[in-house]
Amino acid sequence: MADATFRVDDQPGGGRRVMLAGCWSLRQVENNFADLREQLRSFFADPFLHWDLTEVEQLDSAGAAMLLAGWGHRIDRRMQLLPEQAAQFAMLMALPRRHTIGAGQGRIKTFFQHLWDIDLAFVSHVVDFIGLLGSLALELLHLLRHPHEIPWKEISANVYKGGVLALPVTGLVGFMIGIAMSYLMALQLRKFGADIFIVNILGLAIIRELGPILMAVLVAGRSGSAMTAQIGVMRVTEEIDALATMGISRILRLILPKVVGLTLVAPLLVFWTSCWALMGGMLAANLQLGIGFEFFLDHLPRVVKPVNLSLSMLKALMFGLLVTLVACHFGLRVKPNTESLSSSTTTSVVVAITAVILVDAIFAILTRGVGL
Repeated sequence: MADATFRVDDQPGGGRRVMLAGCWSLRQVENNFADLREQLRSFFADPFLHWDLTEVEQLDSAGAAMLLAGWGHRIDRRMQLLPEQAAQFAMLMALPRRHTIGAGQGRIKTFFQHLWDIDLAFVSHVVDFIGLLGSLALELLHLLRHPHEIPWKEISANVYKGGVLALPVTGLVGFMIGIAMSYLMALQLRKFGADIFIVNILGLAIIRELGPILMAVLVAGRSGSAMTAQIGVMRVTEEIDALATMGISRILRLILPKVVGLTLVAPLLVFWTSCWALMGGMLAANLQLGIGFEFFLDHLPRVVKPVNLSLSMLKALMFGLLVTLVACHFGLRVKPNTESLSSSTTTSVVVAITAVILVDAIFAILTRGVGL
């Protein structure tokens, strides 16, 4: 077959006609529809020009689509076609078309489409999170009526994994943070001769704010990510579907023990972390400012009111509950592939830490006049 060609003839009654000939198909290797489109561009713009395709040996969808786009997706009396060609053009015209828009409009549309996708994803997360809270509430009501079904073994296992195994890292990090804070503040307090006030600053900062925040960040990175990964792996391996097939509640056996276990152990972790942070600060204050251990321990209860410890424990309960709920929420949303597992685990940690900081800021504003 010959390559795709065309010629322009003058008609006897006036006007011109474009005669197409050869093989207008991708099967002909020498055909280059991009070049043909450029060569025909000026003819496509002429609304009085006639087109004759009766000499075309073969016309495939690529050639027909190029011609149809040049004609503005219109077939009228100016086009002389064979019956099979007319059927092919009719089929192409029946297909849905993508509307072309300018580059600036495309960017604006993409921007708003991106915002819409974010809104939909956020609404989806909120709906699923509320559904998780509702399922937990129903399971708790069920356990109140049937206390013999409380999963004590699962709860104790989560207390051990989320609390006991976290004691070394939380204690070490708290101790080092206390030393760093005490050294930094000692350098400033010494300039003004206010060495004794290091007890006030360390006591309030660690017991009221730093202890709960430090615990929540460490637990989110350690236990929260482990919970998301565990539930996510069960989603990938279809173990959760197997539990549903056997009539076992995934909320009762998987989610509830994690929520209860980590929420109960969070205040103990905060107390443990705060004690080690105070010990580090006390050691640094002794080495840097010469403040004795007995004076530090005797002066601390006088400057830090007991209500601050209560606020710290309340924060611990909220943070432990929030970190666990976020971890379980993203674990249940894992899709059956490894990429979703890794991204959900990372997102779980980031969202949990961000949520903890936001809640702490709101709590600090609401209790700004308490215990100071």
